[in-house]
Amino acid sequence: MNVIKLKKKLEEFFLEDLGELDVTSQTIFGADARGEAVIIAKEDGILAGVDVIATGYSLFDQRVDVSLKKQDGDALKKGDIIAELEGPVATILSGERVILNLLQRMSGIATLTNKTVHLLQSNHTRICDTRKTSPGLRMFEKYAVRCGGGFNHRFGLYDGVMIKDNHIAFAGSILKAVKEVRAKTGHMVKIEVEIENEKQLLEAIEAGADVIMFDNRSPEEVAKFAELTPKHIVTEASGGIGMHNLADYRDTNVDYISLGMLTHSYKSLDISLNVK
Repeated sequence: MNVIKLKKKLEEFFLEDLGELDVTSQTIFGADARGEAVIIAKEDGILAGVDVIATGYSLFDQRVDVSLKKQDGDALKKGDIIAELEGPVATILSGERVILNLLQRMSGIATLTNKTVHLLQSNHTRICDTRKTSPGLRMFEKYAVRCGGGFNHRFGLYDGVMIKDNHIAFAGSILKAVKEVRAKTGHMVKIEVEIENEKQLLEAIEAGADVIMFDNRSPEEVAKFAELTPKHIVTEASGGIGMHNLADYRDTNVDYISLGMLTHSYKSLDISLNVK
């Protein structure tokens, strides 16, 4: 993760939660009160977000010592200690909720991503995410996908072209849409075209798309379209794919399967902070 952006985001989140002060912790515990605590996994899963712990507490107070016992991507078992903390009690407690919220969500995404990778069991097809992320949390959620063994699609509207059905409808055709983009962007910008039938596939190939997405197609259609697509063009399947049918796409030979559910239908992993 971008450490500068991480710090800015954490500052924003802490300010939202803290306001003027932590009226509970700061009235019970004086500045000199110190203690020890552990962050612990309460269920099995894949860890993501340890930088949130270390960076988060460093923003509050440099006197908080964070000792990480696990790293991002590690498989967690119930009872595993993720980190040990020692420092001012008020600081440990004030930062607890924001840090755990992010850690739990990121680890939940990493865990779900890891399950999809193992369910697909493909040596060729990669699992990737989409832009269906929580506003303000995209960096965290997409990083968590990588921790779970998945890959990232574009991060936003700015780092890649995706010509979807509405773009095509307004432009008049795939050929016209791709031509407009080629005329106005540099050689580093990749162009993806979303298609729904064989006619559109052939038009996208003729237009010179870099990536072609097969939208809401059956495994049989995806396999057929992947076979028709020249090898230099990256292929992607998306839409209508989930845990219930992901394995059906194992032998379609598509390059990527993008799953919005990774970042919008995950379950947060149960992680707690306990006094040592």
